[in-house]
Amino acid sequence: MRTCLRLPALVFVLFATMVSRASVGFQQMTVPDPQGKPLAVGIWYPGSGTASSQPLDLFTQEVVANGQISGNHLPLILISHGAGGSFANHYDTALALAGAGFVVAAVTHTGDNYMDDSYAGNRKDLIDRPRQIKIVTDYMLSVWPQHSHLDPNRIGIFGFSLGGFTALVEIGGTPDLRRMILLCSTRPNAPECTFIKQRHGDQLDPLVNEPVWVHDSRIKAAVVAAPAVGFLFGSGGLQQVTVPVQLWRAEKDQQAPDAWNSAIIRQELPRPPQLHVVPGGHFVFSAPCSAALAKVAAFICTDPSGFDRAAFHHTFNRTIVTFFQSNLSSKRRP
Repeated sequence: MRTCLRLPALVFVLFATMVSRASVGFQQMTVPDPQGKPLAVGIWYPGSGTASSQPLDLFTQEVVANGQISGNHLPLILISHGAGGSFANHYDTALALAGAGFVVAAVTHTGDNYMDDSYAGNRKDLIDRPRQIKIVTDYMLSVWPQHSHLDPNRIGIFGFSLGGFTALVEIGGTPDLRRMILLCSTRPNAPECTFIKQRHGDQLDPLVNEPVWVHDSRIKAAVVAAPAVGFLFGSGGLQQVTVPVQLWRAEKDQQAPDAWNSAIIRQELPRPPQLHVVPGGHFVFSAPCSAALAKVAAFICTDPSGFDRAAFHHTFNRTIVTFFQSNLSSKRRP
């Protein structure tokens, strides 16, 4: 299934307006990682109380800080950001999900965030990301003070860029790290190869030990936007994926070109994904930029002339909410 989105429908705009009026609670937690630094996690959830404007990195959000949670048997969505990001990068999507009754936990990945990129370009980053997501999932289901409000049988994941790769591993994908050498020998100017060389990463070195990939069968649905390093799944690496996938790609993606990223994923998934194609570049799936972010990272905020990212995100977020509502319905619980 493929759709090509141009303008948000009126119903989506009305939904976004309703979500903005709902109370959403927000907490920031630190989750211990036995194999690394503690993980910073942002948690959004259906809340009660009066929302107020609160700073979030270079953004501002309307939330009830540390407010009371509302509801029981709530579905959980994990969020994995792209290279050099943070848990705040998709805050508007998290707000929309929380406003629709989901609990959302977004992690800042160790060694691949805007404050620390020491893992960037290295295999450790690819291997550690899914492990970190599983640690956060375990924490949310058993340690988070409000974990009794969650339904452990209704878990989904959203991943952008390298977070899309992370999501695919979580739901059963097994990449072949040797394929990065193949990609860069045939396409030496591919953005992935340039990135690795600039960071002096080890992904083009001979593979010495087979990695242990962490999967999580508790995750029942995935939304993957502009997935990066999809080429690594091109040797049957997605054959064990059985959960529904919603796949988004940008028509002019220069960071994760379709031919060896999203196209590979469409080809390898045993069940065709719900595909959406969007005009614009790689970062259209990131939250609409604040003035503060635009000053320090203009490349993230630059969209094609006439493309309204804020308007698009009304459609984007509503479509994601609908997908998770359909695939994590309480009627689907065992």
